[in-house]
Amino acid sequence: MSLLQAVILAIVQGFTEFLPISSSAHLALAPWLLNWRDQGLTFDIALHFGTLAAVLIYFFRDWLQIAAQGFGLRYGSDPELKRNPGLLWLLAIGSLPIGFFGYVFKDAAENVWRENRLLIGGMLIGVALLMALAERYSLRRRDIGGINLADALLIGFAQAIAIVPGTSRSGITITAGLFRHLDRAAAARFSFLLSTPAIAAAAAKAFADALAAGAKLDLAALAVGMSVSAATGCLVIAFLLRFLRRHSLKFFIYYRIALGILVLALALYGGR
Repeated sequence: MSLLQAVILAIVQGFTEFLPISSSAHLALAPWLLNWRDQGLTFDIALHFGTLAAVLIYFFRDWLQIAAQGFGLRYGSDPELKRNPGLLWLLAIGSLPIGFFGYVFKDAAENVWRENRLLIGGMLIGVALLMALAERYSLRRRDIGGINLADALLIGFAQAIAIVPGTSRSGITITAGLFRHLDRAAAARFSFLLSTPAIAAAAAKAFADALAAGAKLDLAALAVGMSVSAATGCLVIAFLLRFLRRHSLKFFIYYRIALGILVLALALYGGR
């Protein structure tokens, strides 16, 4: 893998991991559309470590406050987080579904679904329609300070669906948050916080599996990929949180539908 290819894929990961448009779909499709050899899961893992770094850096003070409050300590000044001292445990509970379903369907996700362009295209469109329904019917009257156990469980189960390529972890969890009448910014913020343990666990396990299997690692490409995806991810998180305070998900809905139609057309008639 060339360093240029590593940079391009890292930028793709950094943008699409946090935007509600599916990083797995874009990373699976980029080599296919550009006629590159598939970058392989090892490089995908490095990119996910980069986006993990992004979410940890961006939400560092949030995590300190959430962790401290979870153990009964006073720390931090965010007023919404102060109103939800049990948020640490709600995030832990919300992470259980992805842990279970990720373990059960890991092989299928990595070895079967990842190569199914019809599935990817269908999920891009299907989740876009769910996003449209959430936008239409959500009351958007609650912030992260009011998140409760039912919210955490529903959004957690939604996150588990993201093991299917084309879904988008942020897309499906923000959508679930809207159905629970969170405002857009709160749904996105909770989505990013909930993604942290899931990304960390999945990346660590897959990376350990790759090393145990004796996978050859291009350290330069991995370092570039992690750095670029981390930097890009921080910028995208900041952008999306500001964007959703003033705008709807309409642009992302249209983008997903257009991309899904393109993917389905290429899968059916593209000859590859």
